[in-house]
Amino acid sequence: MHAPVLVLSDSLKRESGSKVHHGNIQASKAVADIIRTTLGPRSMLKMLLDAGGGIVVTNDGNAILRELDVAHPAAKSMIELSRTQDEEVGDGTTSVIVLAGEMLHVAEAFLEKNYHPTVICRAYIKALEDSIAVLDKIAMSIDINDRSQVLGLVKSCIGTKFTSQFGDLIADLAIDATTTVGVDLGQGLREVDIKKYIKVEKVPGGQFEDSEVLKGVMFNKDVVAPGKMKRKIVNPRIILLDCPLEYKKGENQTNAELVREEDWEVLLKLEEEYIENICVQILKFKPDLVITEKGLSDLACHYFSKAGVSAIRRLRKTDNNRIAKACGAVIVNRPDELQESDIGTGAGLFEVKKIGDDFFSFIVDCKEPKACTVLLRGPSKDFINEVERNLQDAMSVARNIIKNPKLVPGGGATELTVSATLKQKSATIEGIEKWPYEAAAIAFEAIPRTLAQNCGVNVIRTMTALQGKHANGENAWTGIDGNTGAIADMKESKIWDSYNVKAQTFKTAIEAACMLLRIDDIVSGIKKKQAPGSGPSKPTIETEGDADNEQILPD
Repeated sequence: MHAPVLVLSDSLKRESGSKVHHGNIQASKAVADIIRTTLGPRSMLKMLLDAGGGIVVTNDGNAILRELDVAHPAAKSMIELSRTQDEEVGDGTTSVIVLAGEMLHVAEAFLEKNYHPTVICRAYIKALEDSIAVLDKIAMSIDINDRSQVLGLVKSCIGTKFTSQFGDLIADLAIDATTTVGVDLGQGLREVDIKKYIKVEKVPGGQFEDSEVLKGVMFNKDVVAPGKMKRKIVNPRIILLDCPLEYKKGENQTNAELVREEDWEVLLKLEEEYIENICVQILKFKPDLVITEKGLSDLACHYFSKAGVSAIRRLRKTDNNRIAKACGAVIVNRPDELQESDIGTGAGLFEVKKIGDDFFSFIVDCKEPKACTVLLRGPSKDFINEVERNLQDAMSVARNIIKNPKLVPGGGATELTVSATLKQKSATIEGIEKWPYEAAAIAFEAIPRTLAQNCGVNVIRTMTALQGKHANGENAWTGIDGNTGAIADMKESKIWDSYNVKAQTFKTAIEAACMLLRIDDIVSGIKKKQAPGSGPSKPTIETEGDADNEQILPD
């Protein structure tokens, strides 16, 4: 018996494909609409309820979308865009979703007219290349050694965030932190590893103004024996270990059979001698502070306190790496391999302070720290969490400037310039691609339009006035002042964006829109659970409509 063969006519295929396209576009628009109101300095905040019943108040696009629970695969794909943007450049997470949603929205009309998705994608990719060329033309280089210029840019980029009401503080913290951990790779290149070498320590209490960037590191640990060990050491010699300072158990299960009582004492003595031997090897280098990632026995604690050495145990590996970078120490795996060059002497002060109910160790006043800790204070946990999200964005912006010191105008001016240039260029494009290319040009206007909506001004009048100013490709720096809704020169208002962020936004949004347009079918690979006792059911053939309704194939 032959297996049944499903034959679809071309017209039926096209009809089902368009149904999927329509579903994908609607899902993408829905995601864009959720966070559309969080764009700009006068944007609305969202209150999120997480699975644990806690609340988060934020206007950070990525933080909002991370909490969303969506079923549609196209919507999931859109949410990934903001994550990509966040990991790559750390800013523009809302813009990328709004732009991608608009690109798909303007493509819908062409799909209904039976344009092939490949034609639309070709036009979009051409528009992307031309828009990056426009960015290169209007970009302005800045001197990264001029702090006031860098501060202006970082402030402008986080001006849309919750913390912008606190003046320069967050921008100052971000610049201090990123310049501290910047490493010269030669040939004019600089590497700034935010994740690895900048730790943000959040301590509720105190005023927000008490937040600072430490010239060194802090971590939530106290010395092992607080009464016997010093809690304040000036110019400490620091030894970092990642081996246990306690008796080593057998690698695999070890059974020892003792016949005489004296053997038991010998065994205990061996353990004690082993620990004493380790401590002697460490103490001959005259350290002031010993830090290990593993355990530290009572006996080792006794030897250290007797020698006047402070010790800290069970430190996180990431914290240990940061201490090594800050004070110039080398993490040692075996105490018998210690050398003078492994000892960290770059720190100016080791101190244990009590903040609230917890003890924190500070290794600060380092000579040339290549790692640092940002200490954030504030009235509540929710407040500090939002400040941290804003600080991460600010540090990413500062990192982008260090890597590529170029500015483009903010306030929707860049998008309007790109839009006007592409509209002019569309007249020179021949063939069927001309119309989708022009539609892509119009889609760029979604950013300034959303900004105008969030300012509460008359959108149509404002957009018409802006389009008039940009029509001939001049006035590239004219945009919307997000605070007042007035049309202003972005250079004078100091509303700027980082070139890297803008370029990445355009690339991610357009390439993602092309990918979603190329999808013409959604096939479910999830099996439906059968009711117990029921026999094997008849196989069914699933269509795209079922995928939309989430009807799932039975076994």
